[in-house]
This record gives sequence, structure tokens and C-alpha cells, in this order.
Amino acid sequence: MKYKYTNDLINETSPYLLQHAHNPVDWKAWNDDVLAKAKAEKKLILISIGYSACHWCHVMEHESFEDDLVASVMNKNYINIKVDREERPDVDQVYMNAIQIMTGSGGWPLNAVALPDGRPVWAGTYFPKNQWLSFLEQISKLYYKEPEKLYTQADKVEKGLKSIDIVKINKDQPKFDTEFIEIAVKKWSFMFDHRLGGLNRAPKFMMPNNYHFLLRFGYQTNNQELLDYVNLTLTKMAYGGLYDQIGGGFSRYSVDEKWHVPHFEKMLYDNAQLVSLYTDAYLIDANELYKNVVEETLQFIKREMTTHEGAFYSALDADSLNEQDQLEEGAFYVWNKEALKAILAEDFDLFSDYYNINNYGFWEHGNYVLIRKDDDDAFIKKHGITQKDFNNKKNSWKSKLLDVRNIRPKPRLDDKILTSWNGLMLKGYIDAYRVFQNDEYLEIALKNASFISNKLMREDGGLNHTYKDGISKINGYMEDYASIINAFIALYENTKDTKWLYKARDLTSYAFDHFYDHSSSMFFFTSNEDTSLILRSIEYRDNVIPGSNSIMAKNLFKLGYYFDNNHYNKTAMIMLNNVKYEIQEYASGYSNWLDLMLNFTNPYYEIAIVGPDADKKIKELNKTYIPNKLIAVSTAESKMPLLVNRYNPDKTLIYVCINKACKLPVLEVNQAIALMKK
Repeated sequence: MKYKYTNDLINETSPYLLQHAHNPVDWKAWNDDVLAKAKAEKKLILISIGYSACHWCHVMEHESFEDDLVASVMNKNYINIKVDREERPDVDQVYMNAIQIMTGSGGWPLNAVALPDGRPVWAGTYFPKNQWLSFLEQISKLYYKEPEKLYTQADKVEKGLKSIDIVKINKDQPKFDTEFIEIAVKKWSFMFDHRLGGLNRAPKFMMPNNYHFLLRFGYQTNNQELLDYVNLTLTKMAYGGLYDQIGGGFSRYSVDEKWHVPHFEKMLYDNAQLVSLYTDAYLIDANELYKNVVEETLQFIKREMTTHEGAFYSALDADSLNEQDQLEEGAFYVWNKEALKAILAEDFDLFSDYYNINNYGFWEHGNYVLIRKDDDDAFIKKHGITQKDFNNKKNSWKSKLLDVRNIRPKPRLDDKILTSWNGLMLKGYIDAYRVFQNDEYLEIALKNASFISNKLMREDGGLNHTYKDGISKINGYMEDYASIINAFIALYENTKDTKWLYKARDLTSYAFDHFYDHSSSMFFFTSNEDTSLILRSIEYRDNVIPGSNSIMAKNLFKLGYYFDNNHYNKTAMIMLNNVKYEIQEYASGYSNWLDLMLNFTNPYYEIAIVGPDADKKIKELNKTYIPNKLIAVSTAESKMPLLVNRYNPDKTLIYVCINKACKLPVLEVNQAIALMKK
């Protein structure tokens, strides 16, 4: 008699969970009822964590979770829980920390076995079918014959988990100086790849917040060597196969040192932060390459990652169907020489030299991943063509190849909406509007901000974490609040609409009520209204996305000035001081904190622009890279601390202030910039 399985994932909205909804495994989603069931039945819990764009998650599903024999072993001995790490980052965080304690490394798929109380006793990543079966049987046998061994292991892991994210309170008086940052950057610089950019290793991740800090630090300290390194990195990433040369947007990382062959999934959070990074880099030296990257990436986001409601989808899968109707990583993006010759005809030779349809650009199985080597000026000179003709040719190539590519089966789309990632993309659009002053970018930003306000904000003032099919759910995490507050502050600075600033303040008040740890002055990752996991962690290290605490500390720094709130300012300073002594050991894991530290080591300007031409003055000011500033703006009387009693209906005045002490107002933007340069 065939086993009748009860897979509950068909009732979920997460695309990743729905991918597993027809497995013969008795999958459950993570919830209180399932955890209670494990305790009641005294069964081991198997927690399998991944995300929709994860290639090896798909491989393991096909090899093991779709297999009846494997499923029967899992169903007999375990309560099986599937988790979308993007939907439940709190759960992922606990078991990722556990695997790093037990094995020293981690990744996805993340598979963990826990006792009925949820405490992990074993963890691993991808396993081939036979190895997976062997582990499952060994652990279940041990649980029934010698359970004390697993309980001893659980105690050890639990102790380790509780020590990982403990914030050591720094009782020393806060002291931040440029020398401290210079020492941290110098130690970090031994890992720099000065030939190909990034760090001197493979695979290579883009780490946008790393280069955003280094760009700012190099600029403010006149460190040309550091600026050259950042520009080399940004250029090589933009030239590489990591960047979609035809459709715009970046993949998650490259498997090699020259940024050539990517792991092909495209994540919203990467592209959001890279738009902000390339935008600021353009502001320093007007590099057209950077402008093109921003424009093409935002075209990609608009074309493939935006809903009719103005929200942003989460990810595109690495895999898509190939010509044999089988899922293959990168099938949508790669090209063979014969296809390119047929599409490009007499332009093929020129195209192949530009995008390296040769040994440099070859990948595998006769396929090429487009990659550049030379800048356009050198290429134009080499081939004796005009800039205008070459631009026309390049646009024609991209248009033709995009048309052909769009006929191919597209990668699967993860169409859930994540609040925190939408905040990052909203900030990306605002930054692009700030610098390039394209009104469409602002329109898209405002539509997204309205979506967040109407669909993701609750009546109690809190945020939900995810939205799909008209359903907003899962109580928000600290990353959601930090990201949205940051974006709303930027929206105010570029529109003068105070409602966004007041929304940012209200969300901050909510965060203090539900996430704040009074003992450390940091913010927990989960709300005090959430069901407790094994531990309540504090996320403060910066990774591919900055830690929620570093984003929040920067928010508090600004909001303290906007609302003359000393508690905000003091909290930001204490938070930074708490992580100070970890920074020099591993600066790349604290780059967003280092960016905040620059606000204390260099003059930080509060710029108040008041008067009928304030909008025009903002746009003019934003043509200059000034990372150490905030802007308060109004075209009428205002009661905001930085603007009160400063309105004059007959002229627009610009006040440049430091620590609430202001110089005499000036009328022209160039005069204000001159005051800051002094």
C-alpha cells in the first residue's frame, strides 16, 4: 500500500515553499502548531531552509525530496519543516549560526535536525541522496537508542548560540577618530585585489556597503589610491559577466576572480544597493559607465521586478529550461557562437571583440558569458569608428539579443514582496533621482512608498514582513524597520514632504517600544510580540546587506538632528561604541558602522534650505558629492527644529550648520558648498 503523505505547503504563499508542495515529504511550514506537535509526539524535527533562487536547493529537491524512499524515511522519523529563509530570516539566523558552530561553515540548502524543543543537534548543507539517507537513519537511530548523547550535543550548541550575538557593552567613553578608521582600512587592504578589483580570492561577492564606505572614506581623506581601487572594482564588476550586459542588473556573485561567470540568480537586494553605490560613484567623477549601469539596472527592475502596484519582487532564479527542456543554471543568459553569428551577421566580429567571444569569455559546453575587457574609448580607437556609430551599434546589439533572449523560457520569479528589500530598492530609486534628476525615478519611488504605507504598515503602527497575492503577513523584523526608516528619510530630503519624515519617526518609536534592548542600547532582530525561538538575537554585523543595527544607528543619528532628540543621538553613539573594538579585527564586516563613524570624525553638516526656490536649490546642491550632510527643506514656515523662524517669502536662504551652530545664511548653492569646503 502506497503511503499517503500530507504535505501542507500547498496552503502557503512563498514561491519557495510552493516549489516543494508536491514532494512526497510530509512538509509543514514553520508555525507554533507544528512545533507543539513535535513536542507532543516527542519526534525529532528536520528543518530544511532555502530560497527560491537557490540552485543547490533545487538539486537536492530533485535528488532527495522528490524520491519516495527518502520521503518515507523522513516521514517516519521526523517532523519535517520547510522554511523560506527570506520569509523567516529569524529562523534561518538561528540554524545558520548552529551550523557554523558545528561545522565552521554554512550555506543553502541548510538542513538541520533538532530535538522536539527545537534545539539543533546536527546540521549540514547539500547532500547527495545516499549520504542524506545515511545521515537521517543514523541520527534517528541514535535518538531512540542513546538520546542522552543528542541532549548533551543540544546543550553545547545552545550555549554556543547564546554566545554568538551577545553584544559586549563598551563602558569606555565614546571616542572616534580618523586614525582608528585608517588602521582598520589598512589591515583590510591586505586583502584587496589591485589587478581585478574586489578581494583577492574567488568566489567574489560584490558587497556594496563595503565599497560605499571605502568610496566615501577615500574621497573625504583625499586617498587617491583607495579611490582608484574602488573605481577599479566598480569598473571590473560592470565589465564582467556578473553584470547582465544585455538586460541590465547584477547576479549574486561570480565563481571566478575576474567577475566572469556568475551564480546566475538576480536578487533585489544586490541590485538595490548597487544602484545607490554606482550613483554616488558617478557623482564624484561623472563616469558614463556608472550612469549606464544605473540606467540599465533600473530598466531591468522596472521591466522584470516591479508589480502593477509599485512593489518590487524578490528574485529571479539561476535556473531556467534549456533547449532540451531541462532546468539548467544560466541557460537564459548564455550564448553560443553560431547563434550570435546568425543574429548579428556582419557585426559579429566587432561584437565578439567587444564582448570576448573567445577564450577569455568562454564558459563551458560551447557557451559564452559576455564579458568586457576594454573601455569604450580604447575600443573605438582600436577599430577606427566614431563614438556615435559605436553607441548605435551597441544599442542595436543589445536590442536584438534581448528580443531573442525574451523568447527563451524565463527563469522562475520569486514574486513575494519583502518589506526590507523594498526599502533598499526604494532608497536606490531615490538616490538615482537625487543624482540623475530623472522624474520617472521619483514617480516610481513615490508609488512604492505609498504601497509600503498602504499595504505593509498596520493600523497599530507596525510593519509586516511580506506581501503576496493581496495578503500582508508575518510580523516585521528589525531589518524591515531600519530599511524603511532609512528610505523614508531620503524621500523627505528629496521631496520636502514632511509626511515621510514623520512616518520615519513613528516607525522609530515603534521600534523602541518593541525591539529595543535597554541593557545594551541595541535592537533585537525580533519583536517582543513574536513567539520566542531558542534565543532572541541582535543582528549587528554587516554582510551583503548591512546589519539592521548599523542601519538603525545611522537613522537615529539623522533623526536626532531633525527632531532635536538627544536620546536618538546618544543611542546612535552608544551603539557605535559597543561594536568599536570588533571593527578593527574584521573591518569588512562593519563597513556600515565605519560609515557612521565618519559622521563623528569629520564635520557633519546640517543644511537647511528655506524659501520659495527650495526645490531648485536642492537639485543644484545634489549635483555635488557631500556624503557628510543631511538636508532639511521647506518652501513655507515650518516648526521643525532646523527650519523654525528661518522662512523669508522674498528669498531662498541656505543655512550650513554643524552641531546646531550655523554660519550666516547664503543665497547661492556654490556659496554653501564653499562654506563646507572651508
